[in-house]
Amino acid sequence: MRRPSPPAPSPPPVQPVVLGGDIGAYSLARAAHEAYGVRTVVVSSVATGPVRRSRIVEHVVQPGVEQPEVAVAALRRVADAHEGAPLLLLGSADRAVRLLVENREQLEDRFVLPYVGRDLLDRMTDKEGFGAVCAELGIPSPRTVVVDVQRDARAAGGPGVDVARTVGGGDPLTFPVIAKAASTTAYAGVSFPGKQKVFTVADAAELDDLVDVLARAGYRGTFLVQDLVPGDDAGMRILTCYSDRSGRVRFSAFGRVLLEEHTPGALGNPAGIVTGRDAEVTAQATRLLEHVGWTGYANFDLKVDPRDGRSVFFELNPRLGRSNYYVTAGGQNPVELYVREHLQGLDPLPPGAPAEPDEERLYTVLPPALLLRYVADPALRARVRALVRSGRSVDPLRYGPETDPRRLAYVAAAHLNQVRKFRRHYPLERARAIREEAEALTRRAGA
Repeated sequence: MRRPSPPAPSPPPVQPVVLGGDIGAYSLARAAHEAYGVRTVVVSSVATGPVRRSRIVEHVVQPGVEQPEVAVAALRRVADAHEGAPLLLLGSADRAVRLLVENREQLEDRFVLPYVGRDLLDRMTDKEGFGAVCAELGIPSPRTVVVDVQRDARAAGGPGVDVARTVGGGDPLTFPVIAKAASTTAYAGVSFPGKQKVFTVADAAELDDLVDVLARAGYRGTFLVQDLVPGDDAGMRILTCYSDRSGRVRFSAFGRVLLEEHTPGALGNPAGIVTGRDAEVTAQATRLLEHVGWTGYANFDLKVDPRDGRSVFFELNPRLGRSNYYVTAGGQNPVELYVREHLQGLDPLPPGAPAEPDEERLYTVLPPALLLRYVADPALRARVRALVRSGRSVDPLRYGPETDPRRLAYVAAAHLNQVRKFRRHYPLERARAIREEAEALTRRAGA
């Protein structure tokens, strides 16, 4: 008598597809693999280190994928090759998310795109618009001067930058200041020597020179000049919130940043985070997101101002950030919320899961010894060392199923390269000087 054939395995509840190949893309793939055992399709223009030779990634290399028509065609080919499980399409960077949102009509017949519409995306990812909403709601954000590069630049016949022209009035900015693009997407399209994500500008002449360079490079957006909140990287904070389809915030993951990356192209990306909870910051972010009707994930960059102790909101990223694995490390798989709500029709938060996890975990892309060199506070350094010793630390690139020797060699080389990069771009002496300057400002503010 023939034995009955075993039932065919049911298809997984999701087939993730990620546009972009950075460490954030790999972190999404790892979260999806941990939750559902699936391999994520990652589409990028080149074979990037974080996803190359990964056993949990199906890597599609498509040159020119930054162009909408190329990306749409490549993604539709991916859809044709993956019939069965629902296709969840994500972007790993702001530019990728914008491309998906702007081409939604050509993709949403094949994919689930869990992002807000274009109007809200434009409003909240423009740092000028974000600052206006913060001001309306009384949420702390830096004093800001908005520079129209093509109008104000001396190279374009303009008057230069007036640092007294702060948004909403108030005291003029004092140097040094921070300068950065209002729209990261527009800024990504220009190139010039010395380009950085964020500039620290020492005086008025240097600021006018920078704006002239931007004008000659063809940048046509606005540039923001902002109050420099003193302090080193340990003053930075990160918050990720998930809003359901009705616009109600259902989940938040807070983190205390220990150290950021300092290479020009990656400046400001967290390299070490301790997870935890901050009820006040979460309440402020919740008020903002529900006020504008946000849905899906939003990622906030903040910094504690040592002069008054307030947490200052810098910007909103319309996605799970580059360091999104800190959310998974803190106890909640972020991909699961997408799948439950958008694909399974369930409440996004799993039963019994905390809306604000508060358990401490360490997220780091650095060798722990390197990270600890930069943690100056003795009590915080002891906490970080205890997390490492107790096995409560996570590096997103170190994942058990990744056994290809060539990939293991890449991860080891990447960690060694971090030591070189910090020695070159952020030596300990510079970190110490920034910290001492912040301490002096704090003493003067309290006097």
